[in-house]
Amino acid sequence: MSVTAAEPQAPEQATVVREPGRGFAWENLGFWLLAILIGGVLLLPLYVLFKVSVSSLADATAPRPSYLIENLTWENWQRLLAWEIIGPPLQHSLIVAFGTAILAILIAAPAAYVISRLPRGTRYLIVLSLLFTRMFPEVIIATPIASNFFSWGLNDTNLGLIMAHLIRTLPLVAWVLVGTFEVIPRDLEESSAVDGAGRIGTLVRIVLPLALPGIAVAGIFAWLDSWNDLLYAIYLFLTERTLPLITYYYASRGTVTDVATFSVILAVPVILLTLVLQRWIRSGYLSGAVKG
Repeated sequence: MSVTAAEPQAPEQATVVREPGRGFAWENLGFWLLAILIGGVLLLPLYVLFKVSVSSLADATAPRPSYLIENLTWENWQRLLAWEIIGPPLQHSLIVAFGTAILAILIAAPAAYVISRLPRGTRYLIVLSLLFTRMFPEVIIATPIASNFFSWGLNDTNLGLIMAHLIRTLPLVAWVLVGTFEVIPRDLEESSAVDGAGRIGTLVRIVLPLALPGIAVAGIFAWLDSWNDLLYAIYLFLTERTLPLITYYYASRGTVTDVATFSVILAVPVILLTLVLQRWIRSGYLSGAVKG
């Protein structure tokens, strides 16, 4: 009786599991090179403005100026950062920008929430109406606004400029927030109602915290729209100045180094505000909010 030896089995091929973060070196390198390239292109105008602001007038107006800072000087900054020059315009711009953004959020957020819970057809009609108000030339609107504000004594006041900015900012903020509230699941509101919370309690405790990313974006839009405004400042501020207005003044009567310095000053608060609010602007904020 012969015994047949069992044939040796081929060893199973080991499955290679590629750990996340390892390998793909070329893909990571390409991503970072592309990110650096895009970042450089975006930061180049700001660098040119800063370079001109710390250069002498002769270097800035040379026929072929260098892209590098050759003769560094802080004379322009020391002269323009004097409180009597930059203080009042900066104070007016900050008060008006933050006042406009805060009031726009407080007024538009409840209205946008109500609009987002209306039937689809009615909701779209109201949203289109909000966008339609942005189609009118602002020069046509600014003239009667300035006339009425002068009769009410609101010229050369922060309150008057805030109210003027709200006229064009509220539709934009409401439009952004309607889209934000639409994506919040209604199941969360129903669960909150089952737990005994009322409509206001649900809005404050459930809806608004989940809508913080959209509220942050709308607040940035409102702040930027007010911070960069020149038209209403020209119409309403006759003896006072805002930063865009004083930049316009130096652009028409000053030098290129003065304009570059004020432009950098205008850009710095925008960058700081965006960095502060960036923690609220992230995707996936609602992921996992609904169970089951």
